[in-house]
Amino acid sequence: MLPRGRPRALGAAALLLLLLLIGFLLFGGDLECERRERGGPGSFPCALTPRIPQDGRPREAAALGRDPQTGRGGHNRSDCVPLRPLPPKCELLHVAIVCAGHNSSRDVVTLVKSMLFYRKNPLHLHLVTDTVARNILETLFHTWMVPAVWVSFYDAEELKPKVSWIPNKHYSGLYGLMKLVLPGVLPPDLARVIVLDTDVTFASDIAELWALFAHFSDEQVIGLVENQSDWYLGNLWRNHKPWPALGRGFNTGVILLRLDRLRQAGWEQVWRLTAAQELRTLPATSLADQDIFNAVIKRHPALVQPLPCVWNVQLSDHTLAERCYLEVADIKVIHWNSPKKLRVKNKHVEFFRNHYLTFLEYNGNLLRRELFGCPSPLPPEAEQLQQALAQLNEVDACFEFRQQQLTVPRVHLTFLPHEPPPSRPHDVTLVAQLSMDRLQMLEALCRHWPGPMSLALYLTDAEAQQFLHFVEASEVLSARRDVAYHVVYREGPLYPINQVRNVALAQALTPYVFLSDIDFLPAYSLYDYLRASIEQLELGSRRKAALVVPAFETLHYRFSFPSSKAELLALLDAGSLYTFRYHEWPRGQAPTDYARWREAQAPYRVQWAADYEPYVVVPRDCPRYDPRFVGFGWNKVAHIVELDAQEYELLVLPEAFAIHLPHPPSLDSSRFRSSTTYQACLQALKDEFHQDLSRHHGAAALKYLTALQQP
Repeated sequence: MLPRGRPRALGAAALLLLLLLIGFLLFGGDLECERRERGGPGSFPCALTPRIPQDGRPREAAALGRDPQTGRGGHNRSDCVPLRPLPPKCELLHVAIVCAGHNSSRDVVTLVKSMLFYRKNPLHLHLVTDTVARNILETLFHTWMVPAVWVSFYDAEELKPKVSWIPNKHYSGLYGLMKLVLPGVLPPDLARVIVLDTDVTFASDIAELWALFAHFSDEQVIGLVENQSDWYLGNLWRNHKPWPALGRGFNTGVILLRLDRLRQAGWEQVWRLTAAQELRTLPATSLADQDIFNAVIKRHPALVQPLPCVWNVQLSDHTLAERCYLEVADIKVIHWNSPKKLRVKNKHVEFFRNHYLTFLEYNGNLLRRELFGCPSPLPPEAEQLQQALAQLNEVDACFEFRQQQLTVPRVHLTFLPHEPPPSRPHDVTLVAQLSMDRLQMLEALCRHWPGPMSLALYLTDAEAQQFLHFVEASEVLSARRDVAYHVVYREGPLYPINQVRNVALAQALTPYVFLSDIDFLPAYSLYDYLRASIEQLELGSRRKAALVVPAFETLHYRFSFPSSKAELLALLDAGSLYTFRYHEWPRGQAPTDYARWREAQAPYRVQWAADYEPYVVVPRDCPRYDPRFVGFGWNKVAHIVELDAQEYELLVLPEAFAIHLPHPPSLDSSRFRSSTTYQACLQALKDEFHQDLSRHHGAAALKYLTALQQP
């Protein structure tokens, strides 16, 4: 005889089984998917996607969980799609990005960092750029030297006529339309490509996205994620008339393109005809290429393969993105497609923002890792560098110096928006380098020097972002567009001071440069005085000269800066100013002959002497600084030796001056003074410099060796 409660329990169990069976039949096996999501034997990873049938026509109940009758949002309904196997480990994945300008170039770097962090495959980046972005990114990738990454550039100027006939209200301008022409721009033998906006961040291996090409039917040519807002439904505000779209439409921040099929289908003719017809009734595109892609898909729905929504989680205004994902682990790509960017409001925005900031400040040097089991040839420069590094002896007491000399740091040119100065025959750019601990000098320098500047900053990735915020928060610095800031990313144990200087020098755009240091403030009138002096002295082709700007220093953090030579001499006589390094290193400035300068009314010539290191104005094509000198000591001295060896006259300007401000000693200078090994290594570098000088200049170099041997 059964206990009294047993039949009741069996009835309840039967009812539960019946409900489970009905749920399984109604919702297409989602319970099984959820079981597999948790893992276990025979489980497969699942991706979330709005319920869009294979014919490409969204049902009303399918899109982001809306009720089929009211169109209002219910709970998020998602299909679970088993992911296809990843592409072969060494298959080359192709990615296309349109990028223009300084700010967009910075965005590309963050995007690429996130891709490189997760990737396991070689990548070929196809970058459509304007001149500014190409200059920045070409230098960056050349110095980054990431294994198994290739970069090709395409000139955006050549593409403008293809899209300039389309009126566009989107802030991206003509560049926001250029994804439409990629099938005709990219190499004709390239069959597939992933196209990305610059404002996306990866949270997964891009190979998983590439694997979704396997879901395409024979007719499908474009893979897109559904738009995660009501924009294309036309109900955001009164008289809102969007471009036509299929249901909610699709977002073009992440696109999979079957280029081969698009070319065969006559893609260019299709989108141009569609755009022209829609523009008869619509004044312009509001969302750039996205409007035209959607209009084409509305007419030809079979072309689109809907992608899982987690591959483009859109953080736009009015976004419904949070209906797309159940857990953080679901998210694959984050898309900051609001003009507010990181300031956009979203339920989980703190998580998204922290993920983005992780890559924004991530040390890009760590991404130079090789792909194990997937050999790829290194660029010639990288291979030579590896061979040279392998020959170094780690037991050598000067190993750090040798290693730092060979290190090639990443370089990000014009890190902030910059407007080149107008072409003037006697113009001068102030050239200097600095690190994070000298940022406070920038505002005062901008007040003293109204002309163009080229400044190289030696920073970590995180410090570069602090520097960006520092400039944006400063009224003085943010107002200057003629100051070019170039970031040289920190790498290695010693400060590569001459490498950093050379970056700033190479980017100067005026005929002449004033080679200064960041802790010097020039006389208020120096910029105009130098230009006038260059013209009066007829420098250039007629005369090869280095104009010496006499250097002084104050030991006071606060003092009244002299407005003229007469005021400076009064401060000098009162003991408030000194000639530069008079107490510590008088040899460095002694040949300037300050006694003569006090009375001078015209430029006068001085002779080179051992250890002379004045601050000079020279033509832009002057010799570069010797990069072997890293850390502290002899970095400027060697440069003046080279100028003298190449027969530059040293002319002291009678009304010019710059004043050094006090600051704590640098780490490298402290190491030099406290370490006999450091001093011995510097001496070894000097000896090698003189050997090279003799090889280049022959007997003429003997005077430098003789002078340096004197006590």
